Amino acid sequence: MQAIIDGCQQGKINGTLRAVFSNKADAFGLERAREADIPAHALEASQFASREAFDRELIREIDIYTPDVVVLAGYMRILSPEFVAHYQGRLLNIHPSLLPKYPGLYTHRQVLENGDEEHGTSVHFVTDELDGGPVILQAKVPVFEGDDEADVTARVQAQEHAIYPLVVSWFVDGRLQMHDNAAWLDGAKLPQQGYAADE
Repeated sequence: MQAIIDGCQQGKINGTLRAVFSNKADAFGLERAREADIPAHALEASQFASREAFDRELIREIDIYTPDVVVLAGYMRILSPEFVAHYQGRLLNIHPSLLPKYPGLYTHRQVLENGDEEHGTSVHFVTDELDGGPVILQAKVPVFEGDDEADVTARVQAQEHAIYPLVVSWFVDGRLQMHDNAAWLDGAKLPQQGYAADE
């Protein structure tokens, strides 16, 4: 999230970060938002009868800001189909793996346990399938013998901070769309692994 705040402030993203929402009142991202004079909101799931009720209130509060794009950054709740449908084609996420490999949690641990020599991160459009929406851009990192989770995490996060603001800028500049369950950049359909795919 800080990389996106910085991208907006430095003009690398031609847009304004209107608000930040979290389902955890103590999320550090809310503090980062306040430091940048961005409205910061917390909704506690325990105050709602269901995930759907929580997401309906979240939609209502987000829509007050009339966003062009909703960017997930460290948001760990699974979103309801209603939420995903409401923001269809303008809901972005970043996931710490080279999707479709390792959806879900503990991706760095899985990479190490499986002896992978390559890891990375993927920015994708969000659909109802967990970490399964069309990939827009990936960044790959090497995994070295002797690496632990902290080593791999740091390497992946460095790439995340570079590629997520770039994808957000593509979207706000009108270069990136989702249709036919695929990501399109500058009018061209991207391959399954996104723009960074090896051809």
